[in-house]
Amino acid sequence: MKPIDLTLTISKSIPSFPGSPKPQFISWSSLKEDGYNLELLFLSSHTGTHLDAPFHFVKNGIKIDQIPLDRLMGKAILIKLKKSKNSSISKSDILQFEKKNGNIPKNSSIFFFTDWQKNLKKDNYFTENPGLALSAAKYLAQKKTNLVGIDSPSIDLGKDESFSVHHTLSKNNILIVENLANLNKISSKEFNFTILPLKLKDATGSPVRAVAF
Repeated sequence: MKPIDLTLTISKSIPSFPGSPKPQFISWSSLKEDGYNLELLFLSSHTGTHLDAPFHFVKNGIKIDQIPLDRLMGKAILIKLKKSKNSSISKSDILQFEKKNGNIPKNSSIFFFTDWQKNLKKDNYFTENPGLALSAAKYLAQKKTNLVGIDSPSIDLGKDESFSVHHTLSKNNILIVENLANLNKISSKEFNFTILPLKLKDATGSPVRAVAF
């Protein structure tokens, strides 16, 4: 399989989580004045396609710079479940996938395609997005899942202000990747992936470059 970019392009116009700042690109140096171009970036560590470290929701959770590299690359399983607004991915959905495709091994990295990303420019992208049901999160925790990724802006339902799924996954040391792009371009149920965050000291998250190949 040719490499597939699973990353949203970060720009001034990319939608941001409610309450988070819009990205800013500030020109600092120019070819004319300084002999080179350089810009300053101002953005949330959870902008665009990004990785949540467990520290995002757990006091003693690992931080973004502490994540071992071998957790950020390897084999992944893709589960395609088209979901509409406020619809959850249930434990039953995952069990049905396993019934057809075999049990998901422990320590797996699992990516969910919901087709929600088509709503990226709509007002309800962050408020009515699909996500995991708590039952699904607990089931994945039982399997000691390594990483969970989704093409939605949050692993929680947009209407869930308690962040119950984030809490469940994070306290079980499961990495979370949100706002993945182009999952529809992956034709196989298993693929190789690399997801590399910036090595930001003590940070809760980071934008990533995510690739399937």
